Amino acid sequence: MPELPEVETVRRGLEPVLAGARLVRVEARRPDLRFPLPDGFVQRLTGASVLRLERRAKYLLAPLGVGDTLVMHLGMTGRFEIARPEGSERPGEFHYAPDPDPKHAHVVFETEAGARITYYDPRRFGYMALVETALLALHPWFAGLGPEPLSPAFDADHLARAFAGRRQGPKTLLLDQRVVAGLGNIYVCEALHRARISPFRPAGRISRPRLERLVQAVREVLEEAIAAGGSTISDYAAADGALGYFQHSFRVYDREGRPCPNPGCDGVIARKVQAGRSTFYCPRCQR
Repeated sequence: MPELPEVETVRRGLEPVLAGARLVRVEARRPDLRFPLPDGFVQRLTGASVLRLERRAKYLLAPLGVGDTLVMHLGMTGRFEIARPEGSERPGEFHYAPDPDPKHAHVVFETEAGARITYYDPRRFGYMALVETALLALHPWFAGLGPEPLSPAFDADHLARAFAGRRQGPKTLLLDQRVVAGLGNIYVCEALHRARISPFRPAGRISRPRLERLVQAVREVLEEAIAAGGSTISDYAAADGALGYFQHSFRVYDREGRPCPNPGCDGVIARKVQAGRSTFYCPRCQR
């Protein structure tokens, strides 16, 4: 499933054509994605103006001038493609993906300026909803979310409170969206390796200096991934239908059996299944 950097990359790719745009035509080619589309989906969107394009955790948010917010989640294979009269622009540096199959084009948005934004989703694990903007923070999808990891609210003090007395490993807790919003398996593995913290160490026993190092590692790996365009595992793609390349910068993820890249470490990357997810780490330098 796309993680925060992938979703942020898509947001930045869509922003130039959607933020401030008026939707003059909306087409829903099926009544549902992962969940049924909301009642009156096409009618409520047609003619509406998109005030801005935001991201919260792994959700794309488009507040509308009519008082609703269009909420979009990419699921595993959801992707957008942009077509406009002057051509397409890359939101980052990418390797182009194959053309998507038209039979998986499920929702189409057309703007007054002539842009056409098509949502493709072969497995239909993504979803869209219309939520009253004033009540968005109270919606079940958002009410319990923790702070954004790139915001000032995510700091060592926050982690110290969240980890206090906890016997679970830090990886398990960092994947809990109530602790921090938007992190997923890939970037938690990468951040813990950079901070040289074991994913299995009881979180409540991690010292304050190491928590500060972990916060910095989370921010660094996310910022680098956003700049590179995300991680593109399997068939995930960015907003212009192109593939990111941060996967070439992974230090531990999917590198089982390879030498640890941390300076001064002669360990070998290992893999262990943790809560049904693959955890990649260095048994020697991650303590």
